[in-house]
Amino acid sequence: MTEIFKGSFTQQEPIPDAGIAAALEVMQHGRLHRYNTAPGEISETALLEEEFAATTGSKYCLAVASGGYAMTTALRACGVGHGDRVLTNAFTLAPVPGAIAAVGAVPVFVGVTGDLVIDLDDLASKLDQAEVLLLSHMRGHICDMDRLMALCDAAGVTVIEDCAHTMGAAWNGVPSGRRGRFGCFSTQTYKHINSGEGGLLIGDGAEDMARAIMLSGSYMLFEKHRAAPPPEVFTRIKYETPNISGRMDNLRAAVLRSQLRDLPAQAQRWNERYRVMENGLAETPGLHLIPRAEKEQFVASSFQFLLLDWSGAAVAEVLRRCAARGVELKWFGGAEPVGFTSRYDSWRYAPSEPMPASDRVLAGIVDMRLPLTFSLEDCALIARIIRAEVSAVWQRSAAADHSAGV
Repeated sequence: MTEIFKGSFTQQEPIPDAGIAAALEVMQHGRLHRYNTAPGEISETALLEEEFAATTGSKYCLAVASGGYAMTTALRACGVGHGDRVLTNAFTLAPVPGAIAAVGAVPVFVGVTGDLVIDLDDLASKLDQAEVLLLSHMRGHICDMDRLMALCDAAGVTVIEDCAHTMGAAWNGVPSGRRGRFGCFSTQTYKHINSGEGGLLIGDGAEDMARAIMLSGSYMLFEKHRAAPPPEVFTRIKYETPNISGRMDNLRAAVLRSQLRDLPAQAQRWNERYRVMENGLAETPGLHLIPRAEKEQFVASSFQFLLLDWSGAAVAEVLRRCAARGVELKWFGGAEPVGFTSRYDSWRYAPSEPMPASDRVLAGIVDMRLPLTFSLEDCALIARIIRAEVSAVWQRSAAADHSAGV
């Protein structure tokens, strides 16, 4: 009998009871705005910032409206403006080049390797083209950060880390977001902690974070921030930094705080599901798994594999057959962007040149969400379905090639 998966790839776990209780308390007292506090009260947003700074080991933290807003704020705080060029990954999601475009800057795309990380050789060849790298740890894959930082430091290039997919992850023991001048995180529904929308910005630079707080719309209420520089730092920049309002509210912060406490246990659960998928797909003909470096401590809320050098028609057939059995896969190789699967040549507001080595990788990337509502048994079933359908299409393609004398 043909197995069918009947779960949902977009269904997240419910908000923890502690988060629901905290959110109800905020709604009951009505003080949702982060600066609307009773005498002696510390806002949920200020507490979240303090707790996230402690979690990452950062000096400062700012809670904002989205991960995309965190990136644009980091770029502005670093002085990036109209006409500036900013290096970034060719393999990422649209909000990353979108953040660059939002400040009037121009993306310079850097290639991707078969490990789904930024191509450090390509980066080295392009470091003289920009003063800032907005580095995307796309889909939770972390490159050799020791080498990347050595390259960028030697070239005088500032690094901003997009950690939307790497909250709780690390490279060589250093938490994601702690190598660059800023680390930008997302709390959108499909990320590691969920407030629907939201973002967090971390950094150690006092003036950097003062500018970010001003940009977020602080209305000179600096004393209501706890994971922030001292008030005297703001005096140097408060008259020259615009208010581009993008604060997080207390309701979302209340929902997030209990999830942040649970993050280590949740990370372990995600990785257990990832390993079941990995084991189930090992040695599938025509399917390449993504190697994970020993120094990479990842948090796998999604799963990727490569159908390298397959025809577009064959990949589409795999996706169709898997979908018929309840398994929802996304493909980064399509000519048209679908959902979140756009690529560097989809973003026509950003000039680009073909990158054949990267194009070959992008054409083969298949992506799947891995929500914690999946059991380990669910993951094993999904892996069996993918394995069966990839194998069937691979064998048919191989037979057709044989008949054609290829």
